[in-house]
Amino acid sequence: MRRELIIGGPPTTNGDLHVGHVAGPYVAADVHARYRRAIGGEVVYASGGDDSQTYCVTTAKRLGTTPEELTTRCWGLIKGTFEAMGIAVDGFAPTDDGYRENVYNYVGRLHENGKLRLRTVRLPYSEATGKYLVEGLVGGDCPTCLADSRGGICETCGHWIDFDGLINPWSILDPADPVTYREAEILVFPLEEYRERLIAFHAEKASTWRPHLVTLMRELLSKPLPDYPITYPVDWGMPAKFPETPGQTINAWTEGMPASMYCSAFAQRQMGIETPTGDDAWRAEHDAELVFFVGFDNLFIWALVHVAELMAHDGRYVLPSQILTNEFYELDNEKFSTSKGHVVWARDLVAEVPRDIARFYLNLSAPEHARTNFSRAVLDKIAMERLVNPWNELAGSLGKLTAEIGGETEALPVSDGARARAAIMCERFGQCFELDSFSLTRAADLIVQHVERLRVAAAADTAKERVGDLFLELRALVGCFSPILVDLAERAARAGGFEPRMTPDAFALHHTTAFAVPTLDTWSTT
Repeated sequence: MRRELIIGGPPTTNGDLHVGHVAGPYVAADVHARYRRAIGGEVVYASGGDDSQTYCVTTAKRLGTTPEELTTRCWGLIKGTFEAMGIAVDGFAPTDDGYRENVYNYVGRLHENGKLRLRTVRLPYSEATGKYLVEGLVGGDCPTCLADSRGGICETCGHWIDFDGLINPWSILDPADPVTYREAEILVFPLEEYRERLIAFHAEKASTWRPHLVTLMRELLSKPLPDYPITYPVDWGMPAKFPETPGQTINAWTEGMPASMYCSAFAQRQMGIETPTGDDAWRAEHDAELVFFVGFDNLFIWALVHVAELMAHDGRYVLPSQILTNEFYELDNEKFSTSKGHVVWARDLVAEVPRDIARFYLNLSAPEHARTNFSRAVLDKIAMERLVNPWNELAGSLGKLTAEIGGETEALPVSDGARARAAIMCERFGQCFELDSFSLTRAADLIVQHVERLRVAAAADTAKERVGDLFLELRALVGCFSPILVDLAERAARAGGFEPRMTPDAFALHHTTAFAVPTLDTWSTT
């Protein structure tokens, strides 16, 4: 198998991660990475903080702090939340000198090779402060779908909002400050020059990528594409070192690809893998499989702008094999809102319920193709009734059977039928975890199905005659659910003395042994 480079879209470091954040790209990427390792694949799963976004400026003002202090603090919070949720990124990269060097090298090559253009554009402007208002600094209505939006991308419809495209613009920093327009000369990336190549690229992927992504790309590519801003005349961000744009900064979204390359390199170093350059892992000669896990609202950037940028490097880099997108995850059927206090922080959730339970429910209710909803009361009910109680009954029945056969040391025969059932389980789970048919919801459903199936079998009158079969199938099930129920899989594998794998050698056994099956902990329900 080719080495797989997995990128969880770098989160903006203007706050910790709430349940809506992790239920999208990060848990999904973690599950897939764990699956690839369970079948013997080589994986590098990386992410890092996105410090340059203008949202860091607006949040810092609202909280009465500085963007520098905010991003530093939130980088640590996000890293801690990943760890608490069992999201095992191989590296969570900081914005250090290596990061900045990689961004400058990447953008510098585009500039040196004539891929960028100098354009005069109209931008929202604050006469009171003498500052331009771009991206997260300006609000208004989307000209495509009329939803409340910010500059740049409309998170509702996914369309790009051109420089002066917002309807009824207003300043996020000071809503009472009238917004005017001023011209500015900036560097842009001419997306239209890559439209035919992008059309061909997305046509090739259409049969295996998620329908909403495919539909949006067809819609966007059916008409001329805009010039995309590489620099902005704003204060926050990395200084743009181009002679044509003195005093400007690099558009935060432009950092996305070189930042992700650096995240991969950082992760490899954490894994003990030598990386001669910050972009080496992504170089075309290594033929790695590149996978992005991102939210639907960012697809204009990740599926068009970033792909075109990679193309513009003239064969230097691999292009993404898959972009796994998710929809919005709501809280009690309303959008998560930190400013309104309508939020459940991921670290708070796993402090109240076992993280396997949180991961199970986030998988079961994953927003794969439409908006779905988090409800703590539903989590309590479904997890207890469909997972915890059946699993603990299964563990109890197997404990009794183990005692009846005289303990855990005896080699127990395994039938052809049990080996066949174990293979079927692994095949079905594998279909849920493979990128072309990826579905966290179906995987969580399969856990419920097979726990219940084994619970019934272990409680049957004939169970004592099939103890070897039951323990082999349980071993296979532990391997299959190990990407989701990470703690239970580890405890069960330790108790049984086996590795939780999904490879044929994990279930092609003629004898197995019994072991003390761990139970799932309960918790205080709401």
